[in-house]
Amino acid sequence: MEQIYQILVWASVFLYWLLIAGVTIRVVLKRRALGVSIAWLMIIYIIPIVGVILYLLFGELNLGRKRAERAKAMFTPYLSWLETLNECEAHRPHHHSFLARPVHDLCLRRAGIPALAGNQLSLLSETADILRNIALDVQKAESSINMVFYIWHPGGHADDVANAVCAAARRGVTVRILLDSAGSKAFFRSHWPDAMRQAGVELIEALAVSPARMFLRRLDIRQHRKVVIIDNKIGYTGSMNLVDPRFFKQNAGVGQWVDIMVKVDGPSVPILNSIFAWDWEFETGLRYLPDLPECSLIEQHQHANHSVQVAPSGPGMPDGIIQQVLMLAIHQAKKSLTITTPYLVPSESLLSALQTTAQRGVTVNIIIPAKNDSLMVDWASRSFFNDLLRTGINIYRFNGGLLHTKSVMVDDNFCLMGTVNLDMRSLWLNFELTLCVDDPDFCEDMLALQQSYIEDSTSVSLAEWSKRSIINRPIEQFFYMFSPLL
Repeated sequence: MEQIYQILVWASVFLYWLLIAGVTIRVVLKRRALGVSIAWLMIIYIIPIVGVILYLLFGELNLGRKRAERAKAMFTPYLSWLETLNECEAHRPHHHSFLARPVHDLCLRRAGIPALAGNQLSLLSETADILRNIALDVQKAESSINMVFYIWHPGGHADDVANAVCAAARRGVTVRILLDSAGSKAFFRSHWPDAMRQAGVELIEALAVSPARMFLRRLDIRQHRKVVIIDNKIGYTGSMNLVDPRFFKQNAGVGQWVDIMVKVDGPSVPILNSIFAWDWEFETGLRYLPDLPECSLIEQHQHANHSVQVAPSGPGMPDGIIQQVLMLAIHQAKKSLTITTPYLVPSESLLSALQTTAQRGVTVNIIIPAKNDSLMVDWASRSFFNDLLRTGINIYRFNGGLLHTKSVMVDDNFCLMGTVNLDMRSLWLNFELTLCVDDPDFCEDMLALQQSYIEDSTSVSLAEWSKRSIINRPIEQFFYMFSPLL
């Protein structure tokens, strides 16, 4: 009997070793960012069995067989649709600035998406105004309304939008709404899904969280885009979920969320609509491609010559394209670079780019919220302060609420804004969207907004930061080790 126990023990040890060795080899062969691989290996070795299970659940970009096959089949027809945009000379920018040209070339070559001129853009920074504008445009809709959001949270002005959507569907407007399952769980538990479907709204719960399928599809891939398209003529996108901050996460202790949206009118709206169509087909299998923009320039007036580059990313799309756009913008800065982000957990390459930019004499400002709704991200962000401050980067902690705006301003003349946080999750995992705007007038509005954030912020100095509690430092280092996975 003792001999049998010894055999079982040795067999268990061998199987354990085989499991750890097999997963280790799999992690290494995936050839991802070195920090990501090291973080996963640490988890696997520190908590072996649990670590292996976590890796199988969250360690690889697994869409599930059906979605992966669908995404692969979708790319060619969508690329063909995008190629037809180049046939209209009226919408081609007369020239690209030094900052915009490389971004345009990258997006065109990798995703087939050109930058288009002839757009009217309006920067909206008051959340109540944003929701009122969306509700009013929904009320005027004649043919179609398409929406995709990470979070739709009932309450306040968000309910005004919901009522407008139901009324539009009842009068015959085609309404399609795609909401992330995890982000919009409060919405799906409310009365609104039944009310919308009864009104005729096509409402889809995207990337449903199902424990029964956890080993078949990665659960933490999220639909993080925020887009509204009305009649294929008016579009909204930006950092704001469909929530009224007065009714959202009031017990989090971080204040109201501070966001922006951009209202777009012009030929770039059908491109935004095609991104929605991609998401809709990816989730439902139903193909819907919007009409192409009319091949004529809109009337020339203020904001009529905005050049807009749409840059989407996510599973099934070209890998890391938004990270490439961001890196291009950072490396091209000659005078100034100002970034607002709620979650600052940069990759090694992004951290190096920011430090190098500051060290070559560019003024680099990073504005983050003083209080964060994610404890892990908050501590991980602090672990980067020393590295950033030592190279002369200015860090401002915003005191007016949870600053959720995601924006990048380069030399006061070229800006990026959208849904992307400065963390690995946004840059490599989730479905995201960024607008790259090559227009001094619009950038002037964005610059003024960023300056207002700075004025309501506390500057972090290296001398003061060095005096922080000794107890905080090991906590920062602990979360730093896992920052590639946040």
